[in-house]
Amino acid sequence: MLKSVANNAEKMAAADERPAAEAGASLHGEVLTRLRDYIVEGNLAEGERVPERELCEMFGISRTPLREALKVLASEGLLELLPNRGARVRALTKRDLTELFDVMGGLEALAGRLACENITDGEIAEVERLHYEMYGCYLRRDMHGYFQFNQLIHHKVVDAARNAILAATYASFAGRLRRVRFSANMARDRDRWSEAMREHEAILDALRRRAGQELSDILFLHLRNKRRALIEAQ
Repeated sequence: MLKSVANNAEKMAAADERPAAEAGASLHGEVLTRLRDYIVEGNLAEGERVPERELCEMFGISRTPLREALKVLASEGLLELLPNRGARVRALTKRDLTELFDVMGGLEALAGRLACENITDGEIAEVERLHYEMYGCYLRRDMHGYFQFNQLIHHKVVDAARNAILAATYASFAGRLRRVRFSANMARDRDRWSEAMREHEAILDALRRRAGQELSDILFLHLRNKRRALIEAQ
């Protein structure tokens, strides 16, 4: 009898803990997404300190979830953690940009080639759906929405490559370039955003035809063009 009561009490306690744990995970994910978008979209300059108090007020949170999110973004390469001084936006030199974009271009080129060998019809249909969602954002000049769908497309191609080492390597570099990939579309000297949209049309066409070498070349050039737009804008 006592054992039964104890077991029931343990079950009730576990049930009470689950909603709290789920709420905590939900808050962490929401804070992380909002903070990542805030930084990626250029609200803080390169090298600028992250204003923790202002962000806590803006997001309506305490410093604990904010600092947890800062750690994740530092691991992604968007931020640098400063000992006992918070965090700042990671600055990239011209050489950093050149080298990182070349590596990312090579990774995406390989992913495109492998994806054409392994992708399913259902996955191509999902990339098509994301592409048209992205195009709708482009027509509305919704840069935030466009970038979200854009990144999903690139990740879908990497996932379709069916290569865990490639995916892990790609993820380790993607965060470091997320902010500058966003800003590349706003280069003022030429309409980089329209050019990127045309390149994505070519990416989708090659993927539909499973033209591996062609898709590989398009993806590498796509990254090269982003790099050039950024460097010219500096």
